[in-house]
Amino acid sequence: MFTIKSPAGYVQQAGLCQQAGELIRPLAVHLRILTSPRAWQAVNPALSESLERAGIRWQLDYLSGECTDDNIARFQQRLLEQGAEGILAIGGGRVLDTAKAVNAALGDRVLIALPTLAATCAAWSPLAIVYNAAGGHLRSQPLDAMPALILVDSAVIAQSDVRYLRAGIVDALAKWYEFEPYQRHNPHQLALDVKVSAAWQAVEVFQRWGEVAVRDNQQQQVTQALEKVIEANIVLAGLANSVRGSLDTPGFAHVIHDTLTHQPELHDWLHGEKVGYSLLIQSLVANHNDRPDGTLLALLRHFRSPLRLPALQGDRAARLAQIAAGIHFPAASLDHLPFTITASALNEALLLTEAQDFGSH
Repeated sequence: MFTIKSPAGYVQQAGLCQQAGELIRPLAVHLRILTSPRAWQAVNPALSESLERAGIRWQLDYLSGECTDDNIARFQQRLLEQGAEGILAIGGGRVLDTAKAVNAALGDRVLIALPTLAATCAAWSPLAIVYNAAGGHLRSQPLDAMPALILVDSAVIAQSDVRYLRAGIVDALAKWYEFEPYQRHNPHQLALDVKVSAAWQAVEVFQRWGEVAVRDNQQQQVTQALEKVIEANIVLAGLANSVRGSLDTPGFAHVIHDTLTHQPELHDWLHGEKVGYSLLIQSLVANHNDRPDGTLLALLRHFRSPLRLPALQGDRAARLAQIAAGIHFPAASLDHLPFTITASALNEALLLTEAQDFGSH
């Protein structure tokens, strides 16, 4: 078995919000827009003026909080009451995942995704990450329906806080470090070869363009470097996440990340920042808690991933042991990896990040 899920169309360029209406009109003329106040401000007035010029009717809905079952149900009900034929999702991962989940549940609407950040591959990835109201991970829900169109205005992303771009780089880096061990342990699997190839292309982009793109983002300039990194964060990482084969290959760092979302002290960490710390834990476990992969560690440092947990309430060692015990890697996939995952090895790795200053160059 081999499948690849992709959007029907992807367009990326500076100033795209000014053309959004003419691109959307062939797909839908009546939209329900899901966004956040900050994202809506980031795309306007250019977007709303473009929709009006194209004769597109729309109603606005702000997402409050996380992508939760309640928010998914609420937006779905409002969409049905309105009778809109299309969904326009504008914002970051929470907004995009909520809209994707509703689109997949209904199955008869058109979804257009307009990410305002390059912090994850959420616009492309065929998953909806569902949380509880407190921000704790509940499930990663596979989706059959994909966006009809992804619109990426690189000028909007250039205006965003560079922290989001760095987090997106680390989240995209994770795809290679998570999938390559499966490929090494299970050679000659076409799906794995394609996943790893796409993921490695992203790594090469970051090695060549990453530092310049971060600088350009800080200066709010759209450049070739920034365009390349946006593509890697959304398209290449999303593509790597979209390939499915006969082996179930969950990302180890993302499984660790899912447990970290339940720690209240980490709620101000971005998705990619939690993933970066989780990559360090993965590397320590894979290397029998000797030392992390040097290239990975250099990349995590370079893109400012947090490499030590913040202050934790209660006894710190007990909290670390609790986190380690809460990491549940799917048993069916354990044999597909070239290293062993145990709660004791995870706890030891967490303790190593306390004892050693991995954040120092």
